[in-house]
Amino acid sequence: MALSSSSFLSTPSLPNSKSTISFTSSVSPAPIPSLRRVVFRSHRRAMTVRSKIREIFMPALSSTMTEGKIVSWLKTEGEKLAKGQSVVVVESDKADMDVETFYDGYLAAIVVGEGETAPVGAAIGLLAETEAEIEEAKSKAASKSSSAVVAPSPPPPATSSPAPAISQPAPVAAVSDGPRKTVATPYAKKLAKQHKVDIGSIAGTGPFGRITASDVEAAAGIAPSVAPPPPPPPAAPTATTAKATTTSSPPLLPDSSVVPFTAMQSAVSKNMIESLSVPTFRVGYPVNTDALDALYEKVKPKGVTMTALLAKAAGMALAQHPVVNASCKDGKSFTYNSNINVAVAVAINGGLITPVLQDADKLDLYLLSQKWKELVGKARSKQLQPHEYNSGTFTLSNLGMFGVDRFDAILPPGQGAIMAVGASKPTVVADKDGFFSVKNKMMVNVTADHRIVYGADLAAFLQTFAKIVENPDSLTL
Repeated sequence: MALSSSSFLSTPSLPNSKSTISFTSSVSPAPIPSLRRVVFRSHRRAMTVRSKIREIFMPALSSTMTEGKIVSWLKTEGEKLAKGQSVVVVESDKADMDVETFYDGYLAAIVVGEGETAPVGAAIGLLAETEAEIEEAKSKAASKSSSAVVAPSPPPPATSSPAPAISQPAPVAAVSDGPRKTVATPYAKKLAKQHKVDIGSIAGTGPFGRITASDVEAAAGIAPSVAPPPPPPPAAPTATTAKATTTSSPPLLPDSSVVPFTAMQSAVSKNMIESLSVPTFRVGYPVNTDALDALYEKVKPKGVTMTALLAKAAGMALAQHPVVNASCKDGKSFTYNSNINVAVAVAINGGLITPVLQDADKLDLYLLSQKWKELVGKARSKQLQPHEYNSGTFTLSNLGMFGVDRFDAILPPGQGAIMAVGASKPTVVADKDGFFSVKNKMMVNVTADHRIVYGADLAAFLQTFAKIVENPDSLTL
């Protein structure tokens, strides 16, 4: 057998062998048993790499992702793949992303088809190293599918536990096959002793066959004189009772339909429920927008949006009030974030997402507007990368373009505050001398985490924000 040489090995010829191995390092030559051991290891290593079938796993594309949906397979079964090539498009709870392969090979089998979902870490496809291993991979995929079908355990048989005798048509004397334990209420035992009735011959009509006072009186042939005490509650509700409780919701109206959540809607639902555990409070503040509106008319032809102006103003105000930019995630401590990343809520088809303008306080207004347009385009085509939607430290939600004058926003988990901006509307105001005038004002409401942000903190932040908006020259510097 011939072994390839390396920087550590040389192969001089020896009789009865085409090539042997000797170490050329400073270590003394190894004896023949060592030679056999090296050759054996070479054989063993060759056996382990003989067949390589790798699994393509469902990746975790965000910190909140628990499962993903296959949007489309970019390659077909049997097609050759190169390392770094996109194989499949996966829909996470926030965006659609291409998944690449880390190895060369062939897409041998697709385990999870288009439109189907799989938990994070589950195998969605198989990658074969050589074309000859494709059939073996397909067999492996078929076995995975069949095991997945039979995985759910069958329901327990009806005879696995005796059904409790909840109701019987009439008490009938039981024929005893031998000694058995009699279960009766204390009051029933007292009546049986008083009326000299053999309690063992009575069939109970109470829960689980328990003998009650009415059973004893019926066996004694007397009418019940006093109302028996209420029987003790059963130890646990039966499966039938539990099922009736959970399915007691009102029936659907005619022609109604049930629509399951998309991955994005499920993520929004989970975050909103999580937000309920955070103690929040809200503060509103009216802001004069005459100067901001005039600035917007000047910079609008250059591609600047009102969202960029508001995000820039919020970022500059947060720089002066870092506690509003802080976050509390464990309920025991809070973090002063080193960056001011303003997330802005955007409504897209089938959900809501918050692209993040990173370093909003430092970026130039025109660069910020350009970045915002790129993020909105990615959001609507579901191509945002995780760091472009999950790195926000403060959120801005603007419904002013719809004519909404004021609203309250729900605080996103892991952030200290969210600002809700209403429409700018003409408002009659009076100055200190009693003269009336009409000015454009918008109402800004901020929802904050009361564990880290207090009322005075939020009021000071809103005052600073209002000063920046009412004197907006600093926004263009």
